[in-house]
Amino acid sequence: MRLVIARCSVDYTGRLNAHLPLATRLLVHKGDGSLLVHSDGGSYKPLNWMSPPCSLASDEPGEEEAIAGVVEVWRVTHKKTGDALRVQIYEIIHDSQHELGIDPGLQKDGVEADLQRLLAEQVELISAGATLVRREYPTAIGPVDLMVRDADGAAIAVEIKRRGDIDGVEQLTRYLELLRRDPHLSPVQGVFAAQEIKPQARVLAEDRGIRCLVLDYEDMKGIESGVPRLF
Repeated sequence: MRLVIARCSVDYTGRLNAHLPLATRLLVHKGDGSLLVHSDGGSYKPLNWMSPPCSLASDEPGEEEAIAGVVEVWRVTHKKTGDALRVQIYEIIHDSQHELGIDPGLQKDGVEADLQRLLAEQVELISAGATLVRREYPTAIGPVDLMVRDADGAAIAVEIKRRGDIDGVEQLTRYLELLRRDPHLSPVQGVFAAQEIKPQARVLAEDRGIRCLVLDYEDMKGIESGVPRLF
């Protein structure tokens, strides 16, 4: 990755035209070929950019550009669309290159798989005295996240989302329709569990006899599951 702080102007031509007048900016030329133009404001978003696949060529300025003070011209061209980003550099204040290596990627905390695992370990949050039957309990149209039985042995199907919306309620409704056809399970209660449940989803769920459960992920991480652990 090359990081250049420079006084520059930038012109984008292609499906749209855009111009950034002369100012001091950060130019980020990444290993994948992309170029991002940043200012010292505007949050994390670049002012302009060129996404890969693209190529960068450095040219000498033309006569008029040299007279105006341009010392170098970058032209970044998209290989498929032909869109071009032309950077006129008047002064380079900083120029450095860094080898970052292979990035393992973002590992999200609090995704549905984490919520499912924690709730499976803490089924008492669903119902006092409940026991876990199975995670990913199969149905003909896909698995429901948890199947548990309450203290009286009644079956409870649990669908888990990070953010609960109407689509999640509809999904659980379809699971319940199939599960209730099984004489070994019926009657099956439904629980819609999420970190956040939208008001419309809650109304629909309650109208269909489905109980809503709001999950506190941070609190759940701090609860001991009772499962022996080395650390």
